[in-house]
This record gives sequence, C-alpha cells and structure tokens, in this order.
Amino acid sequence: MDFKSHLENAWHLSIKHIAPLILTTMVMIGVSVLTMGLLAPAMLAGYVYSLLLLVRDGREPKIGDLFSHLHLFLPLFLFSFVVFLLILIGFFKLFFLPGIAVACLVTFACLYVLPLMTDQKLGLMDAIKTSWKMSVQGNIADHIVVVILFIGLLSIGSSVFIGTLFTQPFATIFVLSVYLERMGQNNPMATAPNPPPSSYQS
Repeated sequence: MDFKSHLENAWHLSIKHIAPLILTTMVMIGVSVLTMGLLAPAMLAGYVYSLLLLVRDGREPKIGDLFSHLHLFLPLFLFSFVVFLLILIGFFKLFFLPGIAVACLVTFACLYVLPLMTDQKLGLMDAIKTSWKMSVQGNIADHIVVVILFIGLLSIGSSVFIGTLFTQPFATIFVLSVYLERMGQNNPMATAPNPPPSSYQS
C-alpha cells in the first residue's frame, strides 16, 4: 500500500477544502456535546459520508450532511454504548491496559464500519463482519499501519481543541482514501457515484 500517496491525497484535500471541513467538524462536535453524546455516533456517520463524497467525487462537505444518517442512531448508539462500557471496565476495573487493548481492537476491526454502513448501506453486523474481513485479508501489516496512523493523528489533535479541527478531517480523509482502494477504487478521486461491487461485501 502506498501510504505516502494516501497521506498526500488527504493533505491536499484538507488544504483545498479547509474552511468547510473545519466548519462541519465544529458543528459535529458541537451537536455531540449539546446532546451529551447521544447523537455523536449518528453525527459521525454523516460526517464520514460527507468526507467520503469529497474524497471520491470531489464534492465539498456540507453541514446538512451531518444529519443525513440519523436513521442509524439506534444501532450506532447501542454499539458505541457497549464499546464504551467495555473500555470503561478495562480502564477502571482491570488496571488500565485492558481498556487500551479493547479500544485498539475495536479500531482495528471496525475501522471501515461507518463507510460501509453509509456508502454500501450495510447493516451494523454485516458492516462489522465486512470491516473485519477487510482488516485481516491481504497484508495485515498494512492495516496495522493505517490504524496506527489514524490513532496517532487523532491523538495529536486531541491535545488541544483547535488541533482536532484539523486532524479529525485529515485522519478521516486518509482512512477513506484507503477504504476506497480496498473496495477496488484505485483512484480516490473517481467520479463514479457508487463504488463497484467488492469481494469484501457479503
């Protein structure tokens, strides 16, 4: 996998569309905070799909995109709640390290769940299964590097709020660029409205 190409693609798109990316990121975070995290998973789904359209079609992100997948609220909220509980138990009941292990495992296995649910219209369980297949098939080392870069970028940005406004879209675009390659679209800026059928999709 050409990581340099994916990172450069994410960088160029982030700089070119910096204003709408910062605005949509701010609104996503704001709505998530105002709803005490209840809408955070659904907002993130809309955010991911909006950036997917940017990466694949060159379409500029819009605030309205954030509310485009509210119908996924229940499955995403329940899934996020279960993961949150497992991580919480790992942090406070099992001496910290298991919590980190759970968070890393979920990120490894479910990195492509949101694009699969929003782009391929898969249900939650099918998206998790497909994401896992995409993660372990082929060169697993490549996927591990993608996960490390994604977590690293988000961690750097989370140190200060303003940093998140830049690293969140950059990291998301990077993962989506990789996702499109894994789904068989070697050109991240392909103009086809829908990706071709993939052997990963069940």
